[in-house]
Amino acid sequence: MLSSIPSPSTGSFDLGPFTLRAYGLMIALGVIAAVWFMAKRFQQDGMNPDHASGIAMWLVTAGLVGARAYHVATDWRRFEGNWINAIKIWEGGLGILGGLIFGVGAAIMYCHQKDLDLRRVLDAIAPTVPLAQLIGRWGNYFNQELFGRPTNLPWGIEIDARHRPVTYQEDATFHPTFLYESIWNLLVIFALLKIERKKKLPTGFLLIAYFGLYSIGRLCVEAIRIDEATQLGGIRINIWIFGIVAIASITAICAGIRTNQDEKQKITDAETELHVEGTREK
Repeated sequence: MLSSIPSPSTGSFDLGPFTLRAYGLMIALGVIAAVWFMAKRFQQDGMNPDHASGIAMWLVTAGLVGARAYHVATDWRRFEGNWINAIKIWEGGLGILGGLIFGVGAAIMYCHQKDLDLRRVLDAIAPTVPLAQLIGRWGNYFNQELFGRPTNLPWGIEIDARHRPVTYQEDATFHPTFLYESIWNLLVIFALLKIERKKKLPTGFLLIAYFGLYSIGRLCVEAIRIDEATQLGGIRINIWIFGIVAIASITAICAGIRTNQDEKQKITDAETELHVEGTREK
């Protein structure tokens, strides 16, 4: 019976003269999966699937810059006096929210340049983002980082002493927050696809639904993480930020649902009026 999840002994693999870092590999695999999924969704929506790779080049480049900038900005104290470490992305430290903001901005620029329907593109992209996150989060597993509080649950993850915070040196197993977030992202994908099929939201709102759903899961994860982080009022800054994002997203979704219902009602009323006029003419 499983008593704990073992951690890998190393976060890199030697391939002859080259060293492959598992953190970067998982991010790359996540991007590849997301681009494949995006191309499929573009094709299903009648758009040229080749745009998936084009958008990915813009989105990933801008996203990595934004994700690292967000991490450095929210955890700037750990870089004080040694700012060169701010560019060492291979050692971990990407803030997803910064990546999303920069990435969406890049996608908007791409759509403007290629004259694509931005709202349709954002809907196509929405469920591909949590797919990339689902895979990419396993990079934290190989780095033995961003885990949660100590736990004796059978799925607790073993963390080597050198990776544990000073105040937790006597504890051996911790909550595998990377796994929790990966599972949540899988659920988010299914939820987004179901929302899309139900056609409850106007075109372009699926990405907002992603922000809302992801933020709810992230708030739960942030509540149990014990890694050093900037705090505001004694609360991790990411809890504040994702709380605001969740509230804003849910508010926008509710407004979108009402707008969608109003539009459908207008169409129904117009069809009814035409039917009545047609009946009178007869």
